[in-house]
Amino acid sequence: MKIGEKVHVDEVNQKIHVEKLYSNTPYLDRVEEINRQGLGKSGENRLAGVIPIHLLKEVCDKLGVKWDDVEARKDVVRRMLLSGDFDKLRVWKGKF
Repeated sequence: MKIGEKVHVDEVNQKIHVEKLYSNTPYLDRVEEINRQGLGKSGENRLAGVIPIHLLKEVCDKLGVKWDDVEARKDVVRRMLLSGDFDKLRVWKGKF
């Protein structure tokens, strides 16, 4: 959830940078509620986790993955959810 923006002016290079600020609390609360209710962990279709779009875009940018490369983006999502770094966004803890 976007909570604000900060504008930085680089007078030397004559550029303006806009820093967007986000809160991941609503997503963490959602995962906690899903886990509390025991949803998404059984049956044929399971919910591996919830990744905020702004976080996915940030990771893709760091890895050099273009947003329109859907297959590479799927791999990024998979690696994010299977790594321990994003464990609080996981619902179902199985392998996929």
